[in-house]
Amino acid sequence: MKFVTIGYGDRAGYDRTDQAVRDEAHAHDARLRAAGVEMGVAGPPVQVRNHGGNGTKVDEGPFLTSALPVAGFAVVEAESLEEAVRMVEGTPCAVAHGVVEVWPLRS
Repeated sequence: MKFVTIGYGDRAGYDRTDQAVRDEAHAHDARLRAAGVEMGVAGPPVQVRNHGGNGTKVDEGPFLTSALPVAGFAVVEAESLEEAVRMVEGTPCAVAHGVVEVWPLRS
């Protein structure tokens, strides 16, 4: 199964996390990348609308808002939701006072 993961976190939470914990979290990300996980840091988003097929409108900024900004994303393959959770539990957002959402992708 494939899962989309969305990491939320801010600089303040990252900075107040012990350096050794942050270093291990970045090493964890490097291991995930080496294993083929596609991941990246989130850039500024845009919203795309084409209601009724009557013309595309693009607005800058996120549609959803949360207490923490989106920091990054990954697409992981795992046998179960539990395995996907284990894969992301050591990432920077998970350990540095943020949160990671795990969304199953169904086709």
